[in-house]
Amino acid sequence: MTVAHGTRKASGNEVAREITSAAGDVLGVEAVCSYVELCEPLFESVVAASAVPTIVVPLLLSTGFHLRQDLPRMARAAAGPLVLGRPLGAHQMLAEAQVAQLVAAGARRGEGRLVLLAAGSSDPLATRDLTRAAELLGLAWGTPGSVEIATLSALGRRPAEVVRPGDLVSPYLLAPGFFADRARDESLAAGAALVADVIGPHPLVVDLVVQRGQALAAARVSA
Repeated sequence: MTVAHGTRKASGNEVAREITSAAGDVLGVEAVCSYVELCEPLFESVVAASAVPTIVVPLLLSTGFHLRQDLPRMARAAAGPLVLGRPLGAHQMLAEAQVAQLVAAGARRGEGRLVLLAAGSSDPLATRDLTRAAELLGLAWGTPGSVEIATLSALGRRPAEVVRPGDLVSPYLLAPGFFADRARDESLAAGAALVADVIGPHPLVVDLVVQRGQALAAARVSA
């Protein structure tokens, strides 16, 4: 099973379903996609209704309130044994997927000033994760230590404070939705030359979910 945040935008929820279906095909298992909020099926309802052993890979990019508070609380209502994994990021495979989206948008690898733009969180551990994600993006881009960080809410600096005219912006977001729209609008308003698409159902994201699922399954067997 996977659990994504959920959005009111249908195309954003479809990204989570695509990733989940593709990962399930690779693993050869039944794969169910669920959401924390804003879209059915809700994670809490799915786990409460299933008595079979369940492995859960969160489709969340950073540590935050949902991962540290909401999901563990919801998991306690599970009818059967459940193993809850960690967030997908920060990870080199996500950074490479971001690079692919930047190049697809017209950027030249290794050129330009990059800004990693995230939704933001009030959890300091999320700030740590974003710092590492920016480091990995710089390495993948070929300009180590050069990536700036902006957030759209909570802790961190806003795009208007970080983005300079001519910058390249890489949204650290998995799917279209409210934050993706804001990321584009606020970055362009600040003078960004280019705003890449969200990470989306990139094959590297699917590979990462597969790896996480395999690791959780192995840990459960050995426990």
